[in-house]
Amino acid sequence: MKKNSTAYGPFLSTRTPMSRRYFLRGAGVALALPFLDSMRPAFAAAPSTDSPLAPGAKPRRFLAICNNLGVVPQYFFPTGSGRDYVPSPYLELLQEHRNDFTAFSGVSYAGVDSGHPGDVCFLTGSPHPSSASFRNTISVDQFIAERIGTLTRFPSITLAVNTRIRSLSCSSTGVAVPPEDKAAEVFKQLFVQGTPAEVEAQILRLQTGRSILDTIGERAREIQRKTGAADRDRLDEYFSSVRDLESRLHASQGWEKKPKPVVEAKEPVDPASPAQYMAKVRIMYDLARLAFQTDSTRAITLMLDSVATPTLEGIPDVKITDGYHNLSHHGKAPDKLSQLRALDTEHMKLLAKLYGSLKAVNEGETTLLDRTMVLYGSNLGDANTHVNTNMPVLFAGGGFKHGQHLAFDTTPERNYPLANLLVSVLQRMGLEQDKFSSSTGTMRGLEMT
Repeated sequence: MKKNSTAYGPFLSTRTPMSRRYFLRGAGVALALPFLDSMRPAFAAAPSTDSPLAPGAKPRRFLAICNNLGVVPQYFFPTGSGRDYVPSPYLELLQEHRNDFTAFSGVSYAGVDSGHPGDVCFLTGSPHPSSASFRNTISVDQFIAERIGTLTRFPSITLAVNTRIRSLSCSSTGVAVPPEDKAAEVFKQLFVQGTPAEVEAQILRLQTGRSILDTIGERAREIQRKTGAADRDRLDEYFSSVRDLESRLHASQGWEKKPKPVVEAKEPVDPASPAQYMAKVRIMYDLARLAFQTDSTRAITLMLDSVATPTLEGIPDVKITDGYHNLSHHGKAPDKLSQLRALDTEHMKLLAKLYGSLKAVNEGETTLLDRTMVLYGSNLGDANTHVNTNMPVLFAGGGFKHGQHLAFDTTPERNYPLANLLVSVLQRMGLEQDKFSSSTGTMRGLEMT
């Protein structure tokens, strides 16, 4: 009997599903595809468990971001608690996504000493990082990578802005995983492969403004012709994201090999400069989204090393006159506070764009944000006084009931253990884990959908 394609939709039960590991290949290029309906086995039942190892299970991901100079506390923490909280000036910038994130106050890691050394403990919770005998422990992303890292091309990805030394990721032996701070290099690792000559040729094309999509263009068009309308829309959206990111990568490295003309106008700043900090943050956010969208990895960390960042440029409305670190030690001076607030505001705007970009990517009946946990915060509750308690923390996406402020006791010795949130992360990843670092359980008040 002839099957009615109208009744069954664009894909019949006899079709062979496209591999989730499908790559569009060209000379020196391998571009992974996002999740498509055509990758789902016909009439496949939803997995009965959330285990990432279950047949047909959709991937869950984890992205952790630490700004190691924190934020100005009085502009970050909201008023009131629960779902009726009143947003602070910073959280006002995120209100478009209010129901997609949870704000925390009164959380910290027990025993993590005051000061800058605590940034390497943001995902480990290991005590006394200032001690001469300190040895770190495994970070939650590496814990995830050890258990499900074989499911993806990269077990984990460790990124940083303005540092190649300080990292959020730490191995099971307590050794820091070196971060990658060059966006173009990460992009190459994710999407460019082949012989050394092919790779070099493709990099040259990118540097002269030619997209990866030009190389695999006919293959991409062939895939689009064979997919349904929903998949074509997803592919259009994805390819647009790739082109957009490529254009920004060109800008970030384009000046490096070009001679600078002698002009009377002020010399343009190379976006690869540490002073172009916010531009680098945005590119790293885009890379993280693309890595998750192509299921290249399930765990990414990003250290925003504000301590090593000089006087920033490109901040709208406010002229920045001092280095990031010096501004964080503002001593309540109005001018420094004003500049620091402008930097924090840019961070919140970029975070809002990250949330929005993850929500804009459909993945079956859900969005990429629904399947991605985004932890944003700092090891410092107040950089001005080097306090490591009452850490500013936001937690978005991942299939939790958000739209709330979980307010715990802000008295330093009575802070709620932040390590409990890491246990919730592990369990949401589908791992059977009830203890991590100094945890006492899962995060109280944070429920899964």
